[in-house]
Amino acid sequence: MQLKPKPIRARMGVATCALLQAGAHASGSEGWDIDTAVLIYAEADSRVAALEPAIHASKQLNDDNSIDLQFVVDVLTGATPNGAHASSVAQTFTTPSGSGTYTVAAGDTPLDTTFRDLRYAINAAWDRTLNRLTRLTLGASLSSESDYQSAGVNANLTRDFNHRNTSLTAGIAYNSDTVKRNSGEGEDEGGASLFVRTGGGTPVPFSPMLAPVTLPGGIIPPNPDGKKNVTELMLGVTQVIDQNTLIQLNLATSQINGYQTDPYKLLSVVDPVTGLPDNTALLNINANALPYVYEKRPDKRRRNSLFFKGVHSFGEDVLHLSYRYYWDDWGINSHTLDMRYRYQMQASYLQPHIRYYTQTEADFYRHHLVQGTDVDANGNVLVDYASNDYRLAPSDTITLGLKYGYPLSSDSELGFRVELITQTVDNSGIPAGEETPDLNAIVFQANYSLVW
Repeated sequence: MQLKPKPIRARMGVATCALLQAGAHASGSEGWDIDTAVLIYAEADSRVAALEPAIHASKQLNDDNSIDLQFVVDVLTGATPNGAHASSVAQTFTTPSGSGTYTVAAGDTPLDTTFRDLRYAINAAWDRTLNRLTRLTLGASLSSESDYQSAGVNANLTRDFNHRNTSLTAGIAYNSDTVKRNSGEGEDEGGASLFVRTGGGTPVPFSPMLAPVTLPGGIIPPNPDGKKNVTELMLGVTQVIDQNTLIQLNLATSQINGYQTDPYKLLSVVDPVTGLPDNTALLNINANALPYVYEKRPDKRRRNSLFFKGVHSFGEDVLHLSYRYYWDDWGINSHTLDMRYRYQMQASYLQPHIRYYTQTEADFYRHHLVQGTDVDANGNVLVDYASNDYRLAPSDTITLGLKYGYPLSSDSELGFRVELITQTVDNSGIPAGEETPDLNAIVFQANYSLVW
């Protein structure tokens, strides 16, 4: 899928934290530093579940060169919200392939239970010491899944000052992505060809969802795949305060151009009096129209963030504290507070983690569209953009976690991490029974690190 649950995403990019980077380069290890991990992510109520094995390897080739390699696999299954809202009546939707339907009971949030995906991602970086005070890092990334492909490159230049107590970093990254929708021709129980709305491309924004019907001429040709590109710039400074304290400040901005609509997400079209799904006007566009239209988002987005992090050592214990402020031209503003405290025991350590995230809604976030106001008598949508994706809604998220690490030898460590995530969407003004439910999830990760 185009968008994955945030806790399982780790990308080597231009905004990667550079804190303690200088110390890592000074190690001069002749072997490979290898980190392996298996992460399990599971949402309550049989929603999205993910299994993610990953391996990361780095090596200091000589005094001036080092490399980083990372390979990740994501396996996702379960059910994900399709964008329509719960209703007091049962609702029937067409599957993404267009060859079948699924029905949601009255009062239940519509979930697409056909959700499946498999993603492969590889990242590589080469770090070169240009002189005693300057380092250059060049990186590349590739990821592929059934409905989303991405390729990117990035470069960072770091310069040390003030007796190497101050580091300035400038970076640039570029990604080119292709978006499509899993879709294909199917057959009904009698073997007849079924009508497929998009055949593998992306649906026309604000076009109605269509019921599967027999089409003698075969399937309609697919719409084009969506294309987008992302350019990101970053400036950062890392400062050594004293022998126990480091601070970092990063400013990042990115420009996204191209297709940014989620090809699977819908909006309900409702009657202004009853509030029930209503396809009366949409039938004027297509006789097989259901009371739902595909969402539409702007094709341009400017994203900005200001990130601050501090690390302080209390002898053997270490405190990590960070704050991030984010804003974009879609109207979303967010604040993120994150704290980790590593408590060293006799041999092992515990690291509790707490994270708080809050965001405002996108300017075009809509719970539904109203017949006669947002949709005219001919079935045309009258607003410029609209989406009921809960990820664009006003929300608060709290993460509580604990990690346990135990060194097996001087060159290896075994660790376990568990986190509980609760997301609450602001349902102010939403009719009773149509609210977006809270999201509860658990993350478990086991990792093994060694020098090889």
